[in-house]
Amino acid sequence: MTLSQLGTPIRPMTRVHGEYANRMYRLDTDQGSFAVKKLNLVDRRWTYQAEDVFRFEREAFAAGVRMPEPISVSHDTLVHRWVEGERVPEAPVSTAYAFEIGEILARIHALDVPWTPVSVEDPAPRDWPELAARATKSGQPWAGELASHVETFLAIAHFVDTCPRPGPVVLTHRDVQPWNLLAHEGRPVLLDWELSGRLDLSGELGSTALSLAKGPGFDDIKPAVFRSVLDGYVAGGGALPPAGPSWFAFLVDGWLGHTRWNVLRCLAGVEASTGPDLALSHESVRDGVRGLPDLFRRLPELEELLL
Repeated sequence: MTLSQLGTPIRPMTRVHGEYANRMYRLDTDQGSFAVKKLNLVDRRWTYQAEDVFRFEREAFAAGVRMPEPISVSHDTLVHRWVEGERVPEAPVSTAYAFEIGEILARIHALDVPWTPVSVEDPAPRDWPELAARATKSGQPWAGELASHVETFLAIAHFVDTCPRPGPVVLTHRDVQPWNLLAHEGRPVLLDWELSGRLDLSGELGSTALSLAKGPGFDDIKPAVFRSVLDGYVAGGGALPPAGPSWFAFLVDGWLGHTRWNVLRCLAGVEASTGPDLALSHESVRDGVRGLPDLFRRLPELEELLL
């Protein structure tokens, strides 16, 4: 499907800012409103399985998952029906909202959708000393902070590569975070399925529950909200995996890779034509350089949320 098949535009397509990896536009036509996402294919961290993701989305939508209706996919463009709703702030959600997210995940994990196998992901990055040196030489505003945390980043990489994952592995969204959610009449709407794929269940549940139970940092975590995600998952027919550090390994791994990807974009020093704006990449690096060491230090206390 080309954009012309979406109807006659009634106003110019407008960019919606805030995407961390791709670029989003709103298109209003005589056939309705659409979210048009231009995928960043220039420096993606992995190959995007467009057809698999689209098929997964269609099955989830048909199963009643609250999400934008998938309309079309091509190698570089995704189209969904536009959904009105309130952005979910990076703050603890209500226990009712968290419970429904758990139910949604259980419904998603129960789907039987074919998925093309992919190669094993690369080990966690360990070139932090070299990146810190390049950042210092090029005068990056966060270079000093990165240099002071190099040993911690290496320890984080070691944790990611050695933490046992108990299974089971499920086909899932992999990125249920506040910035990928809307609230419509107080209920969740799940956006941005591009990172979908197979994942250890504990990693999906831990990442989701923690993201919904806290604010921007880790000083105000609401255990009741965290537990409500898990209660909703069980109520939806899911079974919880064993407690342990694996619940947070995927979150740490994803944030580590995202930080490094943005470091490289900042070191290039040019405004790319795809993906996040350069200013947003700098913001992401600062968040990672400050937040990852704090998260890593708090892993033992986070495990207490599972007890």
